[in-house]
Amino acid sequence: MFHSHMNKSVMFKYVWQVARYYFAGRLMRLCIIALTMFGGQIIPASAAPLIQKIGAPLSHPWGMDFLDERHLFVTERRGNLYLVDLFTGTRNSIGNLPAITATQQGGLLDVAVLVNQNSKGKDDAVIYLCYSLKIGSQTVTAIDRAGFDGTNLTNRQTIFQANNPTARAIHYGCRLVLDQAYLYASLGDRGDRHDAQDPSRHAGAIIRLFHDGSIPADNPKQAGWAPELFSKGHRNPQGLAINPETGVIWAHEHGPRGGDEINIIQAGQNYGWPKVSHGEEYGGGSIGKGTKAPGLTDPVWVWTPSIAPSGMAFYRGAMFPNLNGHLLVGSLKFKRLYLVLLEKGLPVQDAIMLDGAIGRVRDVAIAADGSVLLLSDEDDGGLYRIAESGQ
Repeated sequence: MFHSHMNKSVMFKYVWQVARYYFAGRLMRLCIIALTMFGGQIIPASAAPLIQKIGAPLSHPWGMDFLDERHLFVTERRGNLYLVDLFTGTRNSIGNLPAITATQQGGLLDVAVLVNQNSKGKDDAVIYLCYSLKIGSQTVTAIDRAGFDGTNLTNRQTIFQANNPTARAIHYGCRLVLDQAYLYASLGDRGDRHDAQDPSRHAGAIIRLFHDGSIPADNPKQAGWAPELFSKGHRNPQGLAINPETGVIWAHEHGPRGGDEINIIQAGQNYGWPKVSHGEEYGGGSIGKGTKAPGLTDPVWVWTPSIAPSGMAFYRGAMFPNLNGHLLVGSLKFKRLYLVLLEKGLPVQDAIMLDGAIGRVRDVAIAADGSVLLLSDEDDGGLYRIAESGQ
């Protein structure tokens, strides 16, 4: 059981499929409607969950990952890395970070943790950071790998630097995910959309590396592709997750005006941006050749209008069993948490799980006890936990 320090709390309705949350007020206790709809049947909802703010506020937190069941690394975009105690809400600032350029959308973005057992039978943690690195008057998306001694990063080294530097401080992508063999990272188009179709450039891509930063020999060898590339044709992917049922990478990305996408990432595929798009120019007008074209892989889900998705997690846990096997996605634009229902491995419907209670939802994670952790990307944002009452 978590014993999180609770600065603020709200009760919220447990939504399922077509039901939506309606708040009587924000950041206060709310009336609960204890019925939800699923498959055309009315079924009782479980005890109303509680939203808890864990610890002190954070300024524009961006990414998080677990060191263990109790401790969570959290980044602030301005260049801070914290280790948060989920039981007490206390946090420690971590030292020996890289030189981070925090401007516009850039800064210290995602963090990922790999825990290995060493020869003495103890766990060693390897920490990965994705951030914007200054190169002269320009910046690139970079990834560092480091050990951790409990206070500072150790033996830190830069294992990847994107080859498309630009003065535009936007569309870094920069979401990280690890499986047993590989490190995957999302890279945005940096505002130069046609670079997403340039096979020699890292822009607009999902890349795949070994954990040590070396390049797998079986990465796709499409004509002219840079060796790190796993997929191309992405705009600004800020959600990356491994489907626990299949082991396959899923990504979501920001469209322009409309056309946010969820894609199931397959090696060597081109996902179309900007040759095709479900969105349109900000000033109006179509982009590319429509929504699909031969040789380009279609998304499995599209949001129009845009929700500005950020962060995603497949739910697996005992606390909210009805959510098992489905997808949770944060929304920056609408300040929501979305549930994306899956059937036969594909999205079929979405529903609003949380509406406006904590601000812009930047990242989503599932704790060991099945509670849901969210990052609120605001000046006075923070880390929040959604759990059943009494847990």
